Amino acid sequence: MIAQNVLLNEQEMTKWLNELQKEHQKVLFWEAQAKGEERKKFAGLRQEIERQQQRIARPQQIDYQSTAIKLVPPQTVIKNVIMAFLVGGSICLIGQIIYNLFTQSGLGLKDAAAATSSFLVFLGALFTALGYYDELGKVAGAGSIVPITGFANSIVSSALEFKREGYIYGVGARLFTVAGPILVYGTMVSILVGLVYYFVR
Repeated sequence: MIAQNVLLNEQEMTKWLNELQKEHQKVLFWEAQAKGEERKKFAGLRQEIERQQQRIARPQQIDYQSTAIKLVPPQTVIKNVIMAFLVGGSICLIGQIIYNLFTQSGLGLKDAAAATSSFLVFLGALFTALGYYDELGKVAGAGSIVPITGFANSIVSSALEFKREGYIYGVGARLFTVAGPILVYGTMVSILVGLVYYFVR
């Protein structure tokens, strides 16, 4: 076994780790076969080998983490927030324009709201199928997810991803992979709110 303060180069480290791994496998086998005090001795030996493995690999892990931190792209939180606000607001603005067009064409307020929601879902599904909505999501982030078009995107994306597996086991089985929890919990909460409203009033 090596002392903790000995520095190893990468080749020696790999060699020692391989040797310790072989010893670790042997001790695991002996520990499984042994009983009583003998098993406790093998358990102590196994723990010592595991400590040695961690001690040798620690410099490599530190080096990997420092390299990973250097390669992580800088966070642009302010830019992301601004883009999410602008794109999400633009989608909502388009929805308001569509709603106004429906009301001006003679639809009632509730019918216009339902038609607007349906039309936005259609647009979200269409642009997802054409590949444009995913590109928008790279720029907008949460701004493209929060509106109702993001719901359509989550459903159509799942369907497109598993289309090659067939319409039953692919599209049918995976269609609501992302949107399923939203539907389940949204439905449950709406029922609970409805019951509370019914009994309170």
